[in-house]
Amino acid sequence: MKISFPRMGNYDVPFRYFFSRVFDAEVIIPPAITKKTMELGAMHSPDFVCAPFKFNLGNYLEALEQGADTLIQFGGLCRLGYYGELHEQILRDLGYDFDFINLAGLRIRNPKSVWDVFKTYNENLSLETLANTLPTTYTMVKQMDELEKHIRKNIGFETKGEYDRLYKAYLTDASQVNNKKELKRLYHHYHKEIKSVKINLPKNLLKVGIIGEFYTVMEPFANHFLEKELAQMQIYVTRNLNASTTVFHHDVPKLLKRVQHYVKYDIGATGVDTINAALSFARHNYDGLIHVKSFGCMPEIDAMSILQNISHDCKIPILYLTFDTQTSETGIKTRLEAFHDMILMRNNLRG
Repeated sequence: MKISFPRMGNYDVPFRYFFSRVFDAEVIIPPAITKKTMELGAMHSPDFVCAPFKFNLGNYLEALEQGADTLIQFGGLCRLGYYGELHEQILRDLGYDFDFINLAGLRIRNPKSVWDVFKTYNENLSLETLANTLPTTYTMVKQMDELEKHIRKNIGFETKGEYDRLYKAYLTDASQVNNKKELKRLYHHYHKEIKSVKINLPKNLLKVGIIGEFYTVMEPFANHFLEKELAQMQIYVTRNLNASTTVFHHDVPKLLKRVQHYVKYDIGATGVDTINAALSFARHNYDGLIHVKSFGCMPEIDAMSILQNISHDCKIPILYLTFDTQTSETGIKTRLEAFHDMILMRNNLRG
């Protein structure tokens, strides 16, 4: 088997570790998402389907051209969880021959469900292999999210440009570990190095929280490298949404209790997460929020009216950004610059 799957951020590193061992197969990583990926996916997708569908399809096409013979669909908390069948049919209509493993129904917290699914595709899989691989993969994802969280906040203020170099080195080394013990040793080393990077925080620090639809928030190309743009403006950037919170610790009932004054029911996908994050950032005196979503994302559209109430009650400005394959990079930059000027002025007026 030559397995491949769609990319999202840097999570291809733990995914490759997991699938290479569970399926005992070669893993082919598609190229980093580029304009070519986007155009390939859009060319063969329905016009009004969301951008993540198009990016995923572009990833599949590039992976098949690289020699992949087995494709994996992860599913998702929204309509993305139903897209696997459509992706498969489009690719078969284009003449590709491959096996398709749809994990949309996998219940990650149910060990028997996990075992049954993977044993189907690898009859030689042992409980020992799965028991060792799952915790190591989980730990790797948690480590990545923690390191990225620290870097995201501080990269705009580093003095020597060390963060990118250190994190790329960590990802390279993490892709070669064999077990959880090696991974913990690696994390200890890079955590210490990254924490020691010198930064110079300004007195009147501008803080912005990023909220919104999980794929577009977590895949840099899909949001036109939003976090990088904000860092260049010397803004302290925070987002609570990552693989750890979305996959492993997504507790909607708990979140609903926190935001009960604004919403009483689950509005789908990470919509309640968006509202909870917005309220948390506002209560921690952030200067502004940026709401990110793909075109046509219904849960986030539902969340927008509630966000307006939070903006009014907490006196915090919100910039709404919608992304699709036709979104203008220049337009996004212009709106970010205007938003930066506005929150800077408000910050100065507050003293």
